[in-house]
Amino acid sequence: MPRFFNPDTMPKPASNYVQAVEMTVPGRRLIVSGQIGVTPDGEMLEGYRPQAEQAWLNALSAVAASGMKTTDIVAIRVYDVAPGDVSAYRETRDAMLEGHAPASTYVIVAGLAHPGLLTEIEIEAFCEA
Repeated sequence: MPRFFNPDTMPKPASNYVQAVEMTVPGRRLIVSGQIGVTPDGEMLEGYRPQAEQAWLNALSAVAASGMKTTDIVAIRVYDVAPGDVSAYRETRDAMLEGHAPASTYVIVAGLAHPGLLTEIEIEAFCEA
């Protein structure tokens, strides 16, 4: 089982994530490509929160399809185009992860692959073999 922790020698996290995750047992590793606010039928949603929610749903569906659970997520990387969306991001992340706090990186970028995209989320998960 991965160990999620915040070393005393590092700053405390700014929100619901951890500074480090250690994996020492044999297991399965899942890397989910960056997911965006597009529905399975190809519709790009309008607005930050709908896109963020859909990106999370897309990413979490890959976790479920692998037979893993939300609590198996060890790291997330988020790329947003607007610095004002960090609060909405945190609220959406916390709701989707149901309190689980993996390692997390949040980056503001100049743009994504399509000009209408506002966020992209990558997930890494790990579970014992």
